[in-house]
Amino acid sequence: MTILTVRNVNKRFGGLKALNEVNLTVEQGTVHAIIGPNGAGKSTLLNCFVGRLEPDTGTVDFDGRSLLRLKPHEINQAGVSRVFQTPEIFSDLTLIENVMIPAFARRDGAFKLHALESVRQERDIHKHAMMMLDDVGLTRQAEVVASQLSRGDKRRLELAMCLVQDPKLLLLDEPTAGMARADTNNTIELLKQIAGRGITMVVIEHDMHVVFSLADRISVLAQGTVIVEDLPENIKGNIKVQEAYLGGAHL
Repeated sequence: MTILTVRNVNKRFGGLKALNEVNLTVEQGTVHAIIGPNGAGKSTLLNCFVGRLEPDTGTVDFDGRSLLRLKPHEINQAGVSRVFQTPEIFSDLTLIENVMIPAFARRDGAFKLHALESVRQERDIHKHAMMMLDDVGLTRQAEVVASQLSRGDKRRLELAMCLVQDPKLLLLDEPTAGMARADTNNTIELLKQIAGRGITMVVIEHDMHVVFSLADRISVLAQGTVIVEDLPENIKGNIKVQEAYLGGAHL
């Protein structure tokens, strides 16, 4: 069953055509990677999914509903969560507070930072948030201030902040960027666990080790256009893909 359908999406910034007739289909319960060289339009495309950008033309449908002209919080409430390239967390708050806030916003509407004492009274949300911290291996650090975390643990915290919203679709923009190999491998295993729950994921990633460890299907963007969409084993030897990366270097 298809959960995300992108048809003929175009986006221009002045004289630059960032997206050019992009077509993409993501099946429910799969991990779909979007790869391509720098400047290919990958993050621009993700921004069109979450309401940060509006395509000039084309359609973006999620779970049978158009996402166009919806506000970011409305898209979030429809079941789409995003993990950014640089972890977006509340650095001065504890881990449990970080996870409770999006859960509270998910329940009550537009993302608003309610007084923390009010949030703390929500025992059901607190319990749910602790479960999410446990899922990402951060329970023991629940009362630690988020700024004290390593980059890898900040990524885990951000994933918990997404998971507490019970998303149908999780968008990840370079989830292992800047990580040491050990943290990268730990993140891969965590994402595999999340995928095992049936949550659909769209992953933008430059690290091919991550891509081929996770993806069920891969779309390759080059100069704003999807040049190939195929199974991972077919992508590795594809001449078009090799030409898009470093003038023909093998992946």
